[in-house]
Amino acid sequence: MKREILYEYIPNKKTPISNMIDDNIVSVKNLLKDCDDVVYRQFKIGGDKGRDVFLFYVDGMAEKDLLNNFVLKPLMLMARMVDPTFEEIKDEIYEASKVAAMSVTDFKESDNIEDSVLAVLSGDTAIFVDGENKALVIATKFFPVRGVQEPTAETVIRGSRDGFTETIRMNTALVRRRIRDPRFKIKQKQIGVRSKTDIAIMYIDDIVDKQIVDEVIKKLDSINIDAILDSGYIQQYLEDRPLSLFPQVQTTERPDVVAAAVYEGRVGILVDNSPFALIVPVTLTAFFQSPEDYYSRSIVVSFVRVLRVLCGAIAILAPSLYIAITSFSPGIIPTKLALSIAATREGVPFPAFIEAIIMELTLELLREAGVRLPRPIGSTIGIVGGLVIGQAAVSAGIVSPIMVIVVAITAIASFSIPNYEVSAAFRLVRFILMVLASIYGLYGIVLGSIMVLIHLCNLKSFGVPFLAPIAPFEFSDIKDSLIVRMPWKYMIKRPKHIKPKDEIRQVGDENAEGQ
Repeated sequence: MKREILYEYIPNKKTPISNMIDDNIVSVKNLLKDCDDVVYRQFKIGGDKGRDVFLFYVDGMAEKDLLNNFVLKPLMLMARMVDPTFEEIKDEIYEASKVAAMSVTDFKESDNIEDSVLAVLSGDTAIFVDGENKALVIATKFFPVRGVQEPTAETVIRGSRDGFTETIRMNTALVRRRIRDPRFKIKQKQIGVRSKTDIAIMYIDDIVDKQIVDEVIKKLDSINIDAILDSGYIQQYLEDRPLSLFPQVQTTERPDVVAAAVYEGRVGILVDNSPFALIVPVTLTAFFQSPEDYYSRSIVVSFVRVLRVLCGAIAILAPSLYIAITSFSPGIIPTKLALSIAATREGVPFPAFIEAIIMELTLELLREAGVRLPRPIGSTIGIVGGLVIGQAAVSAGIVSPIMVIVVAITAIASFSIPNYEVSAAFRLVRFILMVLASIYGLYGIVLGSIMVLIHLCNLKSFGVPFLAPIAPFEFSDIKDSLIVRMPWKYMIKRPKHIKPKDEIRQVGDENAEGQ
């Protein structure tokens, strides 16, 4: 007679494991119905009069050699030869110190169906024993993973060349390798009603401000979505102002960047299935810094940082300044230059604003096409496409040669910004300033710049001002700021604007106070 269906999946429900193994088998198979990649094994231990055992795992996610040699074989052969009693079987299966028949390093007990199935779907193996209301979950994870490789989104000039992968446990190991401190904590959570994605929160207990950790945990606990497929999902939930053009969470592929941030008193967040880690809180200064800044000499780094800031200003202002000067204020440039620009624009049928919009949109199209195409073709279309289209546009009289130069300089300047998301924000701000420049000229640029600065001053990342340590000004943090990086022996304290509990980073030659 067909058994009655005993189990129906309800989210957040915990169904106790029954003493009757047949009930548990029906429940599991009903829950995993039509899941053809799940493997079931049912056998007896302790001879013909022994007890029924039910084992199941996901093919392709569990290590078969471990299961065959250290789980199935001992249970089916060794236990049968011993012919154990009820208590002996219980001791062999559930007590780690007495499990002679199962040579595995990590296993735990589960008292409900949901947790057992979730563990199996994560790569583990679950075992049910007749007469027992607990299941034994064995760590047998062995799913396909990508090896540690050099980061692709962040170019490495000097420093470690290992990057995060899509496996969270491998990523935590990469960070733990750099922070061999028992006070370094990793708290793991699962987010996603259906995906049950693993999230790791990393911080150093005696450095980080506990309010930041509590706020991170609070925001993560408030997420109620069916699936988390990448850290980008989490990033959007962590931001206080998600509609802002500027990101309030830093992303990175490099474990040394996460380790350095944690040492400063920040919080790192890893998401399973994503090679990008999240760092909070973050400031605008951090987006203009590169990991190589701390591996190179301070004089060279300070020069490069000044160059990055100038490139950021050019990436935002260059096209709008061209529009404002040629359309409203040609008198502020030398007469010969003004006549030269007027001569190059002779025959161009569009005003400066339309001319700039055409070229900027063309540049964005080329940039997007280069990203989406395969790598060998992507770099080619960016160079060849820019040259061909620019030359053709000038020859056709659609745009002036000076406009092509301005757009090229703007593109090169935007590439010098280390962080892609901030670079994208600057591109959007550039279009806004171009519209204001076409209406109000230089006054529009000044007005738009003031509005952007006001927005940045009001922006915060987990309570830390986005423009810190410049606004509000913190003198002790200027040693490692937007345009300056002092030698390591002078940076005795951690950044004060992050509010670390332990401010002293190193014992310098001088008194740490006031450093």
